[in-house]
Amino acid sequence: MNFLIADTFTASFNRLSGPDQKAVKASVFDLQMDPTGNGLQLHRIDKSKDTNFWSARVNRDVRLIVHKTGDSLLVAYVDHHDAAYAWAERRRIEAHPRTGAIQIVEVRERVEEVAPPARLDFVFSQPAEAKAKTAQLLFSTLDDNALLSIGVPADWLADVRAASEDGFFALAQHLPAEAAEALLEYAATGRLKPPAPKPAIADPFAHPDALRRIRPIADQQELEQALAFPWEKWGVFLHPSQRALVDRAFAGPARVAGSAGTGKTIVAIHRAVRLARENPASRVLLASFSQPLADAMAKKLLVLAPDTSGIVPRITTASFHGIAEQMYQLEHGVRPRIASETVLRERLSTAAANLKGFSERFLISEWTNVIDAWGLTSLDAYATVPRMGRKSRLGPNQRASLWPVFQAVREALIAERYTTWANVFTGLADALAQRPVKPFDNVIIDEAQDLAPAELRFFAALAPAQADGLFLSGDVGQRIFQHPYSWASIGVDVRGRSHTLKVCYRTSQQIRRAADRLLPVVLRDTDGLEDERRGIVSVFEGPAPEVKSLASADIEAETVRKTVQTWLDEGIAPHEIGLFVRTTQLVARARAAIAGLAGVDEMVTVPMSLAKGLEFRAVVVMACDQGVLPLDERVADAADEAELDDIFETERRLLYVACTRAREHMLLTGVTPTSEYLADFMP
Repeated sequence: MNFLIADTFTASFNRLSGPDQKAVKASVFDLQMDPTGNGLQLHRIDKSKDTNFWSARVNRDVRLIVHKTGDSLLVAYVDHHDAAYAWAERRRIEAHPRTGAIQIVEVRERVEEVAPPARLDFVFSQPAEAKAKTAQLLFSTLDDNALLSIGVPADWLADVRAASEDGFFALAQHLPAEAAEALLEYAATGRLKPPAPKPAIADPFAHPDALRRIRPIADQQELEQALAFPWEKWGVFLHPSQRALVDRAFAGPARVAGSAGTGKTIVAIHRAVRLARENPASRVLLASFSQPLADAMAKKLLVLAPDTSGIVPRITTASFHGIAEQMYQLEHGVRPRIASETVLRERLSTAAANLKGFSERFLISEWTNVIDAWGLTSLDAYATVPRMGRKSRLGPNQRASLWPVFQAVREALIAERYTTWANVFTGLADALAQRPVKPFDNVIIDEAQDLAPAELRFFAALAPAQADGLFLSGDVGQRIFQHPYSWASIGVDVRGRSHTLKVCYRTSQQIRRAADRLLPVVLRDTDGLEDERRGIVSVFEGPAPEVKSLASADIEAETVRKTVQTWLDEGIAPHEIGLFVRTTQLVARARAAIAGLAGVDEMVTVPMSLAKGLEFRAVVVMACDQGVLPLDERVADAADEAELDDIFETERRLLYVACTRAREHMLLTGVTPTSEYLADFMP
């Protein structure tokens, strides 16, 4: 008998208390050992139209819902007695007549109302033109054949065709995931995936669509893994809009783009596993901006391909600096001695003692963003380098007077056996470029928008010049650490091999819409590639974000505290709550606001710069005061007008990154006068 677990079970299981979870685990293990359920007091659920639904007694109040046939036992749901029975009475489990995939379907006549939830616009109500637009029917031109081909249950066809944009988000909660996602893709792009013939799969549970929500469990070890991870962590199943990018072969460097929450990292991870699985001798590098991000990807790798498979040992996960440091040690036998910012300022100050007409801020910026970033070692190279984004134009005589300063700094660092990260990457790139055999067969980079020129050159040299050698994932809208520059000028030309994901799976429609107001509708990189933000949709709705300007820090703290307590009362776990502030110094202000709340030690409170890769059900972004966003210190440190513009842009993107960590709830607060960016949240 097949033993299976549904995502509806793992989601409901994770909402239970710790003691109840332990009791449920014991019951599920008993069921796996004895699928007849003789020891669990199985009772058929008489009011369900699906006669295969049974309940199993876990303890005095908790009931496990299973779907039992002659060939399979599916653990479908768990909850307190009345709620568990009500769930089963409103559902049936069956193979879709067209696709052949097993679906958990809500019984149409048992759903009391399919209507859009009340909209709470947090600033202004929608203009009349916008309301008229959202009232348009999205799918009225699609016939039964088209809707059935994407997995819409037959008794929901009329509801789909009658759905407007707002109504569809309420309706989507009642549809199987593959149907809702295909309809979202149609709403965003105007394209419906072509009907596919019903696959010749004897077992409807083995259909790819079924495997996205129902997992066969082979043994006790797999069951333990399933119960240890939330569904989102251990399933990591691909959505239709992502699968093609995982499976596709690219003749040269390729890129996947998309706004926050569209699944770029998931595509990168699945692609690494696919390449390692297809070639048993391959060595794959999966790298990201920071070590915490690399560690998070490593955990998801273990979920997708347990280490017993032989795949994970051939996939190296590392941060940009981490892999460079390892290769530097292999090359030189020692770790690199990186010069700190203080050391660089001191050496520049000494070298420029007799130089007139250039500020220290300008010298630091020119060294960091031009000389060191591009690995310049001669006046000739400095004279010809394009200083992209630098509005302080330098003529030949000015560059000639500046070069001895930078040359002296470089010589001083070498004499003291210092180096810089840019120099480490540049040196490794030069060494790798001469070698016909590369350390890795495939190089996959996440958070690629923050690659510095020397880093990109290094990864391009690290990847072999072959199909699928280099794959990059990133979002220009989340570029917060790096000045813009041309990838093509370094030899990484992804034009014609760049694809943008359009469906957001992490963040609610309300939060995504609000955060998107921080960015332009179209983002263009230096090579002319465009990331179009129009047409992006989220797969679920949620409460409108709250934006509050408060009279004092004490009132702000009380507001944050009450909001977080409300979230806890609603059942959100402490570790599912994140608080972000602009600087490390402001972390204490956030911690003081939540001091004494239940589970406060499990809540994450960090600067916005560490928000990348994190996800929470509820997020507070606080201390959005004037002078904090954008940060006065950065504004004062700008070397020229172009750098000032870039500082304002990256500060805006920092706030965007922090806001898009939220799944369902978001609160933004600041003390009056607040940041000018809060005005961007106004429709």
